[in-house]
Amino acid sequence: MVGRPGVTGRREERDVAGGDELGTYLDGHFTGAVAGLELFRRAAAARRGQPSGEVLARLAAEVAEDRAALRALMSAVGATPNRPRAAAAWVGERASRLVTGGRSLGRSPLRDYLELEALLLGVQGKEAGWRTLRALAEHDGRLDAAALDELVLRAQRQAAELVELRARALERSFAV
Repeated sequence: MVGRPGVTGRREERDVAGGDELGTYLDGHFTGAVAGLELFRRAAAARRGQPSGEVLARLAAEVAEDRAALRALMSAVGATPNRPRAAAAWVGERASRLVTGGRSLGRSPLRDYLELEALLLGVQGKEAGWRTLRALAEHDGRLDAAALDELVLRAQRQAAELVELRARALERSFAV
């Protein structure tokens, strides 16, 4: 993709969500992206040196790009992130690190599984967001339909990779 993914420089037909609805919607996804990126980074770091760590590190880089694309979309529609809400999401993700999965020290296989499940849910939510924006692009010239199509496809690929990692973690977590 060239330029800012999901954003066009032209204005067609009309802008959707006459009031602040679109900005509010985007901000909600941005808040999720803040926490999601932190979780991806933590998961990748915890698995450094393992094949799953390499996959998660690559996905974390892509999620950072996705968050930048979302931020560019927000700018294109005149929305700004709610900084206190984004900060609360960041703090919440950090606080979730206190969960030990039943162990006093270290990581448990169950924690790894739950972490992958949370990452998968986040990516699925992101895909839903891209799909919503793609539908809006039919009526809002500020949104680039082709770039949003690419973002949907990338989210689908990310989800498929997480499903595979989660399936492998299932065996370790539940001894199946």
